[in-house]
Amino acid sequence: MCRRLLLALAVGCSLSLLAAAHLHAAEMYSLVLANGRVMDPESGLDEVRNIGIVGGRIAAISEGSLEGEQVLDVSGLVVAPGFIDLHAHAHDAITHGFLARDGVTTALEMEGGVLPVGEWYAEHEGTSRINFGAAVSHPGARVEVLEPDPDALVGLGDSTHWSHDVADAGQIEAIVDVIRQGLGEGALGIGFGIQYTPGASRDEIWRVYQAGAEESVTGFAHVRFASMSEPGSSVESMEEMIAIAATGASVHMCHIASTGLGKVPIMLEMFDAARAMGLDISTEVYPYTASSSFIGAAIFDPGWRGRLGRDYGDIVWAATNEPLTEETFNRYREEEPNGTIVAHVMDEENVIAALQHPDVMIAADGGSLADGHGHPRSAGSHARVLGVYVREMGVLTLMDAIRKMTLLPARRMETAVPSMADKGRIRVGADADLTIFDPETVIDNATFENPALPSTGIPYILVGGTLVVANSELVEGALPGRPVRREIKQ
Repeated sequence: MCRRLLLALAVGCSLSLLAAAHLHAAEMYSLVLANGRVMDPESGLDEVRNIGIVGGRIAAISEGSLEGEQVLDVSGLVVAPGFIDLHAHAHDAITHGFLARDGVTTALEMEGGVLPVGEWYAEHEGTSRINFGAAVSHPGARVEVLEPDPDALVGLGDSTHWSHDVADAGQIEAIVDVIRQGLGEGALGIGFGIQYTPGASRDEIWRVYQAGAEESVTGFAHVRFASMSEPGSSVESMEEMIAIAATGASVHMCHIASTGLGKVPIMLEMFDAARAMGLDISTEVYPYTASSSFIGAAIFDPGWRGRLGRDYGDIVWAATNEPLTEETFNRYREEEPNGTIVAHVMDEENVIAALQHPDVMIAADGGSLADGHGHPRSAGSHARVLGVYVREMGVLTLMDAIRKMTLLPARRMETAVPSMADKGRIRVGADADLTIFDPETVIDNATFENPALPSTGIPYILVGGTLVVANSELVEGALPGRPVRREIKQ
């Protein structure tokens, strides 16, 4: 009797499996990715599979063949979740094109933030190749409250009242009100540029973070100091962030290598200790040894050479690639405060230390390439990680690199935006945001001399199941990007 029952169960299971296989084979998918090396950092899957896509989502992952209205043979290529960049300052069409060719399917402006939030989302709706979203801007809130003539400001290089004035209690409350308004309009978090706003007291920063905690969103901070000197060192900045997290706020520290400078190792130790205590704190790094900013920013207030441990010749005027002298530095700062500079202030060993840390995400911190000038990170960060730090240097495994560019940033955003649980991984039901690259050839081509060069070795990019890059070229007219946004309450 027992043997008959087992035989019946075995036959039943076999028939069920055959039926399931028949259904897979019989179903017609809108797009099939055939024979790709599917790498999913959530499950650990790293095998050749076929992926069927319907309605912008992954509908099947199969060892067997699948039928599709369109079939792409991606043999020899890695199929990874689409890269998620939490630190993307520019959302113009040209820069989004470079991001897409670098493997990015979702670009979020989380450090600088935007204002007004609702208007920003409306402006980008239906016009984007890739998914987009933003935090509400704390610097923008300071401009709104503290600046007598906000319309006269051109950019962060115009350091005046908004950046250097210390807000009184009433002004802090007004700043918090602006932040709450932006969160009510669906902002993903709060963006802080604390080093750009030296007038922002610890009282003010903490109160704004508490407003974020009330809404269960993260504050993404360019921290207060990037300095080797005490007081006001990078370590002190880390202490401020940990203290805020200890009150129950959610904290993300941007670009730890460029703000940590030579203090990166001890800051990573402090980061680990804070997380071991259960604090909600995260960080990121970009794969370059040079940062970028505006020459008029508060970062370059008097004393900057001692703080950064660098001199005028380490600062390059982006428009001409000329290393600056004391004379040209002062002239540009006076005449063109919003001009972009590239600052060679980091050591490779500290960038690698951050890249190798298992909990440090990768984010580009890229600006606009609309005029062809800027920092190569805007076009090449993700391909550089794969081509240089994985393939050439071997300091990261391929799966670890993918995890840092997909699953970790998706998880960071899931509390605020539950739909992010459908990004950053490859599973049935997940969004069909996929990056398909050749692990043997993927590389960044952007340089400091010519930053507006697209990455290569990434022949296909899908956003919501729609090809935005095909045969390594942008697909003309493909604008499937959708807003990543919290629920609108106002």
